[in-house]
Amino acid sequence: QVQLVESGGGLVQPGGSLRLSCAASGSISSINAMNWYRQAPGKQRELVAGITSGGSTNYADSVKGRFTISRDNAKNTVSLQMNSLKPEDTAVYYCYADLNYYSDYDGSISAGDYWGQGTQVTVSS
Repeated sequence: QVQLVESGGGLVQPGGSLRLSCAASGSISSINAMNWYRQAPGKQRELVAGITSGGSTNYADSVKGRFTISRDNAKNTVSLQMNSLKPEDTAVYYCYADLNYYSDYDGSISAGDYWGQGTQVTVSS
């Protein structure tokens, strides 16, 4: 019904940049918050950055000044520009959306949380 698909991960050297993108598709009525999380091996999933429908943003202290989150409400997409990457940024990055969608059954609107499948980011020389 609703899908989040990420793209843009890969291998990059320390100090390099990557841009992650996430597109939400399906019977979407509106999207509230869109966030990026990451999970490194042996660690808990953590919030990296978030952005509201109005454009307010928040960042983990570890990425402030290096990462920038943005969204296109018309296209239901969210992006994460990652600069000055460090080896400790290595993780699987997940897109998350808090959204409202139309029921296939009767067209009523329901709320739901959705996750992308994850994209690997590896920072290594």
